[in-house]
Amino acid sequence: MRTIRVGLGDRAYDILIENGMFMAIGADLKQRAIAKRYVVVADSHVAELFGDRLMASLAEAGVSAEIITFPRGEASKHLVTVAELASKLAQMGLDRKDGLIALGGGVAGDITGFLAAIYMRGIPFVQIPTTLLAQVDSSVGGKTGVDIPEGKNLVGAFYQPRCVYIDSSVLMSLSYAELLNGLAEVIKYGVIYDAEFFRYLADQRQAILAMDLVVLEQVIARCCAIKAAVVAVDEREADLRRILNFGHTIGHAVEATSNYNLAHGAAVGLGMVAACRLAVAKGIFPKVQAEEVCHLIADYGLPTEIPAEFSSPQIRAFLKTDKKTVEGRPFFVLPTEIGKVVITDEVSETLIDEILASRHD
Repeated sequence: MRTIRVGLGDRAYDILIENGMFMAIGADLKQRAIAKRYVVVADSHVAELFGDRLMASLAEAGVSAEIITFPRGEASKHLVTVAELASKLAQMGLDRKDGLIALGGGVAGDITGFLAAIYMRGIPFVQIPTTLLAQVDSSVGGKTGVDIPEGKNLVGAFYQPRCVYIDSSVLMSLSYAELLNGLAEVIKYGVIYDAEFFRYLADQRQAILAMDLVVLEQVIARCCAIKAAVVAVDEREADLRRILNFGHTIGHAVEATSNYNLAHGAAVGLGMVAACRLAVAKGIFPKVQAEEVCHLIADYGLPTEIPAEFSSPQIRAFLKTDKKTVEGRPFFVLPTEIGKVVITDEVSETLIDEILASRHD
């Protein structure tokens, strides 16, 4: 078993990674004694896939637990869902010594983490991510939240889990589209932090796309190690952690423009391509390396051109409500070489317009 420690003082926690560890989660939770009983929160689809297995593991270890669900999909990631789940917790008599278990992808993790942060003014929770995107990114670092009509994740809190359990074997249940959804975030880590890892992703592309679990476990562990290192230095995104937003500035705006019908990973892939083109246009990123990044994104089956039907004015409108926008100026994470990036708000509206318009060329 691989153990990665997220070093946050009295809020530090472990990320446990092992192929086939799912049925051992109950025993580990029992030993950690994080809460006296748990409520598992999952969407209806994930509950069908993994709910019985998790509940069996918990029961076998003598861990008291119940499960509640919400409808599948990004459309559930809003305040109404959180309110409904909170009411269920209250009706079940959950108190401050109890805890939550987020079982599922990024939506389940974001909703459950936010619910844990605000229910009884804070109860403990753990993450059991079941998608690649959640395993390499959203389950680690304590970002929680929900969407509102004006933008993605605009209501939320920084609230760290007590433990993250990652079983790579559950990825075998993913569709090819869901696998791709997570691979955009994987590529992100190579561009922002680790050029060697970027090359590894290029070399191991066939194995990764073939769902080689040995290779995937190494990929997951490296992504988690990078994110843990960044979060340990900057938990609340005051400085260094903002590099994790590479591809997310325009990406989130494109995702919102699609009314969240575009997968998050696809949107991030489009955002990374746009950020590379912005960096080249500003003269801070070699064009040959930008092409290398864009080719890798395309080689993994992710889109590289924003659909023509997504209007530039609407994308720009969502940019203005993005969390990364201050005083009307969006912050961008732009690469200077593969493995290194800078954070800047010195990107003119004219240049943004040029990049958005260039997709029609």
